[in-house]
Amino acid sequence: MVGDGKKIVLVVNVAWSMFNFRHGLIARLLEEGYSVTIITAPDEFSIKLRDMGCEVIDLAISAKGTNPFRDLQLVYDLYRYYSKLKPDFIIHYSIKPNIYGSLAAKLAGYPSIAITTGLGYTFLNNNIIANVARTLYRLSFCFPKEVWFLNDDDRQTFLRHRLVSRNKAVLLFGEGVDLEHFKPRHKAQSNNTMAIEPVRFLLIARMLWDKGVAEYVDAARIVKNSYPQAIFQLLGPCDVENPSAINRNLIANWETEGVVEYLGTTEDVRPLIAEADCVVLPSYREGIPRTMIESAAMAKPLIVSDVAGCREVVIPDVTGFVCQVKDAQDLAQCCQKLIALDTIERSFMGNAGRQFMEEQFDEELIIEQYLTMLKKYGVSNV
Repeated sequence: MVGDGKKIVLVVNVAWSMFNFRHGLIARLLEEGYSVTIITAPDEFSIKLRDMGCEVIDLAISAKGTNPFRDLQLVYDLYRYYSKLKPDFIIHYSIKPNIYGSLAAKLAGYPSIAITTGLGYTFLNNNIIANVARTLYRLSFCFPKEVWFLNDDDRQTFLRHRLVSRNKAVLLFGEGVDLEHFKPRHKAQSNNTMAIEPVRFLLIARMLWDKGVAEYVDAARIVKNSYPQAIFQLLGPCDVENPSAINRNLIANWETEGVVEYLGTTEDVRPLIAEADCVVLPSYREGIPRTMIESAAMAKPLIVSDVAGCREVVIPDVTGFVCQVKDAQDLAQCCQKLIALDTIERSFMGNAGRQFMEEQFDEELIIEQYLTMLKKYGVSNV
């Protein structure tokens, strides 16, 4: 049942991300007696959110649409819902809700914060759309009580472009990871006890060019020249709605070439992480990469690119390796360093990563920051 205490409204592009990234937060808000309403584009996870006890309002929110009339309609729709719901507080996630939701909340007269989950396309490009987005950020971010960033590079970028005032810019260390749910697992034992197991690398992401997939594939080619038994896997959706999307046919060509294995998608990444020896993300920029903190929590060494968001989740040469961005050769060298480690050294590196997650990215630490913020603005059931 939906709680009868203070009413919190959460707004995000898709129900999938709300359930998977903020399940623990939502459960805690409900446990604390808050009434939680989620406004999001519907998908199969809308039902799971309702089963948790949330009210879910279906609203199409195109993540990449640029039609100004649809954006104005989104402002009006959100204004209408806020006026009807009369929330005590609103929390916006991702670009469209941050910009247009913040405007709608101001018009309706309700307090809000905005959480930037990554800069992505807007700051990786310098075209007309990106410049318009920055202008809209500058306008809309006058209105939230606070604007939260998942890493300090993103925070400094917004401050440098004067998109948000310094007194509103707050650092949140990622979305947090459920350390009980994502805990170390033993790999499945091979039937051939005499065989040397090949080293298995895994990239988990939407199949986008700016996730560094091309560099990963090129690095696999380089590594396989010296270590043909090494396995390079891809996990995540392809042909997604994004200017950087990779076509499934191209991935099929890579498979035919024998350079990578494409695993498709899964609702539970843990079994596949457990079988990997190293999880890789050579992205061009991130907020805080969720899959990497989940993998580190499962005691897996990481390889990431030296960019905002990624560098925050690795202690170089302790919990993993850091490569230069858009540099397949350097990425290949990091993979070869991992291969050169024996199983004890890899285990030590993975365990150090688990400890790092416990100290910095425990979901409970993140949830407490939310609760402290709500109390600060008088939105507490106590």
